[in-house]
Amino acid sequence: MSESTNRNCLACGKIVKGRTDKKFCDDYCRNNYNNRLKSASINLVRNINNALGKNRRILESNLPPGEETTKVRKEKLLEQGFQFKYLTHVYTNKKGDQYSFCYDYGYLPIGSDWLLLVKRKSQPEG
Repeated sequence: MSESTNRNCLACGKIVKGRTDKKFCDDYCRNNYNNRLKSASINLVRNINNALGKNRRILESNLPPGEETTKVRKEKLLEQGFQFKYLTHVYTNKKGDQYSFCYDYGYLPIGSDWLLLVKRKSQPEG
């Protein structure tokens, strides 16, 4: 059975031999092609997750061990690399105060220069 059309590998452009529905010359080209397709969105998600993790570590490091809350200057967090645009969720209490959270650590703006840092209380299971 002879082939009437030549198919080129989507990754490298070489002629593909074998089944008529084959798109790549080998597994390396198939993986390379698919990794390139996904790389932009994967890098975006990875960068956001890294920023969220760093924000959480900064909040955690500024809350003294054993303390539930503390006050810290906004400038101190900025100096440590905190990025205020990255957070996981916002919690509004009954008084209408909005706490911004990075996972289980959060902050409440107090005036323009200070933040109240908090750690979310663990929820009972069940």
